[in-house]
Amino acid sequence: MLCIKLLPNPSIDKKKLTHTVNRAKEQSSMEKKNRNNNSKSIHDILPLELIHIILLRLSNPSLDKKKKLKHTVNKAKEESTMEKKMNDKSRSIHDILPLDLIHIILLRVPIRHVARLKCVSKLWCSLISDPDFAELHFCHSPAATNVFMKKGAMAYLIYLDENDASQKEVSPPFEKKPHPDFEVLGSCRGFILLRRHPQFLVVWNPLTGFSKRISYSHIVRRLKYQGFRLPYSMNLHGFGYDASQDDYLVVVAYRDYERQEDHLECLSLRTNSWINLDAVLPRPLDWFDHNSCGLFLNGAIHWVPSCLKDHRDAILIFDLKERTFSRISAPGQLPISECLFPCLALLGDCLSLYCHNYSSHTTEIWVMKEYKVHSSWTLYQIPCKTFQPLCLSNNGDIIGKGHPFSDKKGYLIYNVRGDLLKHFKNLYCPIRGADAVYTESLLSLPSDIKDKDNKNKRKAGCTYSPCFATRYSC
Repeated sequence: MLCIKLLPNPSIDKKKLTHTVNRAKEQSSMEKKNRNNNSKSIHDILPLELIHIILLRLSNPSLDKKKKLKHTVNKAKEESTMEKKMNDKSRSIHDILPLDLIHIILLRVPIRHVARLKCVSKLWCSLISDPDFAELHFCHSPAATNVFMKKGAMAYLIYLDENDASQKEVSPPFEKKPHPDFEVLGSCRGFILLRRHPQFLVVWNPLTGFSKRISYSHIVRRLKYQGFRLPYSMNLHGFGYDASQDDYLVVVAYRDYERQEDHLECLSLRTNSWINLDAVLPRPLDWFDHNSCGLFLNGAIHWVPSCLKDHRDAILIFDLKERTFSRISAPGQLPISECLFPCLALLGDCLSLYCHNYSSHTTEIWVMKEYKVHSSWTLYQIPCKTFQPLCLSNNGDIIGKGHPFSDKKGYLIYNVRGDLLKHFKNLYCPIRGADAVYTESLLSLPSDIKDKDNKNKRKAGCTYSPCFATRYSC
């Protein structure tokens, strides 16, 4: 062990000491270059800070030792940090973390932040842009707590959770602006279905900016009565996903008033073609009011009429895989005479039916805990007669909105016992209901993925003739 006894020696001249130390350093550097790499110098044994302390104690300077020592050590640390940064520049995060671990971390990053992480590196951009990653991230995402609200020619994305709420103004993908004449028909897996009059549907992913225009002019031609076009006369419409075919479907049911015939059309976004399904359409269609928007759940689209006449077979279901209709009954305890304008909502993964009971000044929410099991209907009562449930929070509380002209204006969070937990008043809250509740995603439409693959083939020298464009400006 190396022992050094530190004794003050005031007789030593400071300038000579400095000159000697500098000369010693030069000699040490020369010796180190000539020395075998296996041999060690005092710098390999003692840290730099301790060497500075020894020199200061030997010189016994009259200046403030602490300040001088602090300055010297800080300078050495800065040089060490600079060297470390120079070394780190040659190393990337991929040298520190394996790619599998990076993949797992990215799957748990909120989707809004993942989209920005594409700029980190080409490898991350390729990883995040992969369709398989988008699908996995969507499966890991929590239940939807985002609301899409139309406001004139613009729209708002409302973000809600237990602790905070925010909003963001977005511009729908229409080239001709302002163009307020559009409707929101539904949402599915991060896509929103818009209808722009008179004859276009638009599928739009607000997060990625992808949009696709669809013409339904052949349907518009039939929506006439005595020569007058009735653009709002579609009785049923819905938007959903068929997992068995990896296909998004748009379902439209309407009446040809001149021929007094009901029709059902189904658009496949994978094949970009309309399919006629008149044979499976239930009669009569006028059992539903105009513009009844369907709710997608468990591979099927659900509708409920705005005026219930009976509990039995109250909810109409269209299975996207089997292309067949079925019905389920409303809760037998539902007071039909007192509950006006029933609506459907998706709370968690459960189908829910709610209506406003004006006699008791409450909103009755019936939740089907087990899908298509009639005995699983469970009642929750919210002490607000104008409450519209939107979704469930991560804690299982009910997020909804109140009427703008009531004392519960804005967005509200209730627990299942009916206790008000949060009230957000400063967000855009229109008189009409929420246009769509959706989960943000990086997903692409199957036809879009197909077109990208064909584009890569063309770059590789393969011939390909596109049959349908997938990106439009309306």
